[in-house]
Formats: sequence, C-alpha cells, structure tokens
Amino acid sequence: MSSSVPVLSLVDYQSTDNETRLSFIRQLGAAARDVGFFYLEGHDLSQAEQDDIISLSKSFFALNAKEKRQVKMANSPHFRGYNQTHTEVTAGALDFREQFDIMDELPAVHSQLVTQEWQKLIGPNQWPDAMPRMRSTLLTWQDRLTKVGLTLLSALCEALEQPADALQPTVQNGPYRHTKLIKYPGSESAGNQGVGAHKDPGYLTFVLQDEHSGLEVEIDNEWHSVSPRKGALVVNIGELLELASDGYLKATNHRVVSPPAGVTRYSSAFFMAAQLDADIPVLPLPDHLKRLAHGPSSDPNNPLLRKVGENVLKGRKRSHPDVTEKFYKEALQQLSA
Repeated sequence: MSSSVPVLSLVDYQSTDNETRLSFIRQLGAAARDVGFFYLEGHDLSQAEQDDIISLSKSFFALNAKEKRQVKMANSPHFRGYNQTHTEVTAGALDFREQFDIMDELPAVHSQLVTQEWQKLIGPNQWPDAMPRMRSTLLTWQDRLTKVGLTLLSALCEALEQPADALQPTVQNGPYRHTKLIKYPGSESAGNQGVGAHKDPGYLTFVLQDEHSGLEVEIDNEWHSVSPRKGALVVNIGELLELASDGYLKATNHRVVSPPAGVTRYSSAFFMAAQLDADIPVLPLPDHLKRLAHGPSSDPNNPLLRKVGENVLKGRKRSHPDVTEKFYKEALQQLSA
C-alpha cells in the first residue's frame, strides 16, 4: 500500500456521531484536493462480491480468441465489448492490456431520433454466449457501485461546503456509468505501458485490484504505487469534479505499468459521470476555497467540455480509433486534422 494515498471509511460518513461524520468530510476534502486518490473501506461491498468480479474477469479472458472476438468492441457504435492488446490508445500510445467494457443496458436511439452525436453512445451491451452469468453479475456490480458513487458525490459536495445535493441535477436521471474488466499480461520490457498516463473524464472512478501491483499515481511530479489493499476500493477524482469546483479539486494523472513476465494482473474499473445530457455547473464556493480555485487544467489539444455527452464521446473516439473509423468517420477526420 502506498503511504501517500489516504485510507477512508464510508462508514464514518454514515455515522450517527456528528463529529465522526464531519471528520470524514474533512479528510475526504483533503484527500480529493491534495492527492486525488484514496482507498475506500466500509463501502458494503463484500469480499465475496469483489472476489467474484475478479474470478469472472479471469474466466472471460480465458475464453478462446474466437469467443472473445464475437463481442469485440469494433462491432459496437456504442463502444461496448472486447478489445485485445494494443487496441486502445492512451496518451498517443497503444495500451498493453485486454479489456471488456459495458455501460448501461439500454436500447439504441433510433437513427431518425438522434439529434446529438453523443446519443449514439446509448445502446445495448455485448455479452458472450459462453458466459450466461456475466450479464446479471456485472450489471448488479455496476448498480452496487453506483450507490457508493452517489453517496461519495454527496460527501464531496459537503467537503466543498455546498449542499449535499448540489450536483443532484446532473445525475437525477441516472449517472453515466461505464465498467471495465481488464487483464494486464506480463511483459519482458521494463516500464511497458499497461495503460498510459491519463486523467479520468467523469466524476469518480472506482478500481478493484487483484493481489498484483501496477497502478501508479503522480504526486508532486513523482510516481507512487497504489498497491492492492485487501477489501478496499481505490477511488480517484475525475475531470468533471475539477470542472465543477473550478479547479479547486484536481483530477490526478495515473497509469498502470505492466507486470513482469510470468505475472498477469486483473482489475475492474467503474467510471461514474453525470448524465449524458447534463451541463456541469461551476459551484459557488465560499471565498476561502474560491481563492484556491484557479480554474480547471485543460490540454488545448483535448479541452474539457462542460457538456457531458460531448466530453464522453470525445474521449471514446480518441481511445478507440477503430470504432471511430467504422462508425464516426467525420469525427476521425477532425481528430486527425
């Protein structure tokens, strides 16, 4: 476990003792601003549930190549499904990992009803026939993490000295949700990019790790390991909270270094953002916090957008050029310009 990454317990936020609750809010605010990463315990997700997700991940990636290709992401305009290694792009380089992505299970918007390009993100997931249990297990996991995520979002609003429901209008129709199962194969090349340095685009990200290290967070221009902690989820702040706090909170750069040859690392990530049709507001911070808010950082080549659907779609297109080429050709030309 990294000594640089705080450990918080959600039980403290739900305590009937007011001082315990306020102490959690203060610690959460400090962790979110100073580090942008923390371990979360007391989240009511049992060890058995966590172990089941890692086991499910191992079973899926153990399927033969033909079975996995039947649900490959390049089949889906909604960016759902399987990617083999060296398919996703992060920080301009190919990631050395396999992954399987789902989002909300919804019917696609009919083409005649699409008025905004981001509406093409809405649609069904792809599920492997060989694993009938996968659908119910992952959708339930996604629902369970959403409950934790919405609770933390309320606590973060309080840490910013706002009403707990200050961001509720941006999730009132259900937050945008995205879950990944990930396999990082071992690599003989030291420092090989499991996933390159990046920030996450949503409100909050929750990472479930197996027993192998690899996740790293950048703090004060140095990389720190976020080693597995039994029973705890790793949580990091996303760019939407940076936007909402006008830069008081910072989304933090992080990466995954491939494990050594002979070792395979499994993890699952859950990303929670605002609903796709939301615009992210700037919260009216009190003066003593506002003085420390210097605006969100933004790459001029990849600017942050307050319109959530546009921001999410922009990130999906950049990460998955094969899907973009097949279903969003005009966008690919713009990205290449």
